[in-house]
Amino acid sequence: MADPTLDDIREEYEFLDGDDRYRLLIDLGRALDPMPDALKTDATLVRGCSAAVWVYPTVTDDSRLHFLADSNAAITKGIIALILRIVQNRTGAEILALDIEGALAPFDLRNQLSSNRTQGIPNMIALIRETAGRYANTAR
Repeated sequence: MADPTLDDIREEYEFLDGDDRYRLLIDLGRALDPMPDALKTDATLVRGCSAAVWVYPTVTDDSRLHFLADSNAAITKGIIALILRIVQNRTGAEILALDIEGALAPFDLRNQLSSNRTQGIPNMIALIRETAGRYANTAR
């Protein structure tokens, strides 16, 4: 079966209640591509997250960004999986044009999760945009 789209995930998420929403996020996190421990360094650590979060960009042969990411907290890893569902395997320019916050808005994460679980989301998005900007500028 193909990976569910963000819309598929949102529909399922809206149907669920609190604990089942947590389980869905945890399952999404478990499905992330594994990130080698060697890439979990200070340089790939996202600042401002209550949990440890690492994000490492790779570039495909056709200049698309593919992010490897991990966290030491299961729910945080699920949030990362949602963000990556939006940006994964797109060019830097495409990522810069996306409304990532708008795509996440239907999940209402700020009201569903504790503030320390969501405080790092803007930092994760900023790091992805910064990376996309570097690659968008070099792709010309």
